[in-house]
Amino acid sequence: MSLPYLQPYFGLGNSLQTAQAGGAGSVGGWVELARTTLGSAGDTITVSSLPDKRYYMILQSEIPSGEIFGKGRFNADSGNNYSTRYETNGATDSTLTSFNSLVNYPAPTSGAPNFSTTYVSNLSNKEKLTIHQAISQNTAGAGTAPTRRHGVSKWSNTSSTITSYSANNGGSGDFASGSEVVVLGWDPADTHTTNFWEELASVELGSSNTVIDSGTITAKKYLWIQCYYKSTGGAGTGDLEFNSTGGTGTAYAERVSSNGGADGTSVSRPDIEVSAAGNTNNPKFINAFAINNASNEKLVISNSIEQNTTGAGTAPQRREGVGKYANTSSQITSVQITRSGAGSFDSGSFIKVWGSN
Repeated sequence: MSLPYLQPYFGLGNSLQTAQAGGAGSVGGWVELARTTLGSAGDTITVSSLPDKRYYMILQSEIPSGEIFGKGRFNADSGNNYSTRYETNGATDSTLTSFNSLVNYPAPTSGAPNFSTTYVSNLSNKEKLTIHQAISQNTAGAGTAPTRRHGVSKWSNTSSTITSYSANNGGSGDFASGSEVVVLGWDPADTHTTNFWEELASVELGSSNTVIDSGTITAKKYLWIQCYYKSTGGAGTGDLEFNSTGGTGTAYAERVSSNGGADGTSVSRPDIEVSAAGNTNNPKFINAFAINNASNEKLVISNSIEQNTTGAGTAPQRREGVGKYANTSSQITSVQITRSGAGSFDSGSFIKVWGSN
């Protein structure tokens, strides 16, 4: 199933649509521009010589040696030229103005791996605007919920484009070896066939079922998961699990907010709640990212929308959250959306999984 209505927003481009139709890609989606992976402990991860692209996506994976949180900076600018509005663990918004970095890192937790995604709008004569979400594993194990941060920032530079990005540790420890920053770029004029995101699975239900299963996928360090589902036969929601480890298992923990409300946490649970608030039959769409290192807990950032009652007279419902899969021995090789509540997922519901190393 082609998703042309999602391609401009997510930067998938016509190459994905063409590939799904069986042809060779020509117009590029997200392409890897540069990455830096630490070979030894340090306090800075810098990605430089970035070409001018209209949009950037930054994937930031921080492995700890002590307390860490990576403050983002563009073009080595450490002046007080940034401002941010953010919320931490669902609390009231906080603001930092005339600050020396982006606040695109999770709430600091000593000794816990972090993962964040940041979207950047990059025009030379405009302030650079970012949207970011971040998760910290918190204490290891499914018995402790992760922490999260969600916010927006701006860099007040209006005279140049972005040419470098750095994560600068503001904690008392170090980024350990293996910590990494990957910068992707997308531009409407791009032409290439080297998309960073490789489609690993695309499954559409031909009849109703209580599971939407990707089947076995190639293990990749970064995963991008999308699911759209309709319901039949009763009201229910969809939950995320990996490697068919849900059911009565206890390998997951989560922190979620519904419709802007206070965060709720749930630990030692069989899955991660990712579908929007509302135990109804209304259609739902889920978008999630995961960091998938074999020896670390798998960290997930998710957003979802529920249509709610049809028509413009009723606002949709939303959920944002983070979760972790407390597996530290192997990678994710399959993804499931499982039914919670009554009924089933209707035919036409689908899951798509992209990945990259």
